[in-house]
Amino acid sequence: MFDLIKEDINCVFDRDPAAQSVFEVITTYPGFHALMIHRLAHYCWSSGFRWLGRFISHIARWLTGIEIHPGAEIGRRFFIDHGMGVVIGETAIIGDDCTLYHGVTLGGTSWNKGKRHPTLHNDVVVGAGAKVLGPIEIATGARIGSNSVVVKGVPEGATVVGIPGHIIDRKKSQTVKEREEIANKMGFNAYGATADMPDPVAHAINHMLDHLHAMDSQLNDMKKVLNEAGIEYKKPNMPSLDDCEIEE
Repeated sequence: MFDLIKEDINCVFDRDPAAQSVFEVITTYPGFHALMIHRLAHYCWSSGFRWLGRFISHIARWLTGIEIHPGAEIGRRFFIDHGMGVVIGETAIIGDDCTLYHGVTLGGTSWNKGKRHPTLHNDVVVGAGAKVLGPIEIATGARIGSNSVVVKGVPEGATVVGIPGHIIDRKKSQTVKEREEIANKMGFNAYGATADMPDPVAHAINHMLDHLHAMDSQLNDMKKVLNEAGIEYKKPNMPSLDDCEIEE
């Protein structure tokens, strides 16, 4: 038991640079408190004292703002950062070295008895506000982005974002590469201008970059056709974006 508590304390230092001392972790970290109380509640639940387990977990929720059903199974070195608003359902299973941030829900999608909550394998990270729903499998090393809603299983090592959650393709498409190239030439960082973020400003910027790329392609095609037709193109070429100086 003491080795288990020591592991739980050490994992806080591994994943939270704000942690200053063991005394601070023991006295001021609600995630640590919720986990310690859950281990007691789960023992009572597993031993047949189910009302007592529920009552202990109810006290833990009141003290920490973290609700963990006593029936949930949690592995070693589990870390809840901040913790307020975290909800973990009865049939949830969490492996070793997992991390949850505040506002995470491991919930069910059915009122039927039996397995109805997610299973998180080892080394899974779930970002703030994410909702993982149903008896789905989140494989080892998966990452779930903040505020995502995940209702389907996630393969090993994958990253999921969005509503509903979708897996990010780490290989950049040709369109994304073209957007980044034009944005860099224009001298600005297209912050948030990705297909993974439902941001209307990012959406507008993406379309602007696509339009600029289409115009460049059409102009180059027109020059080529004129030259092949023997028509001399007398006007000077457009200045390259590489030659533009951006004043700061």
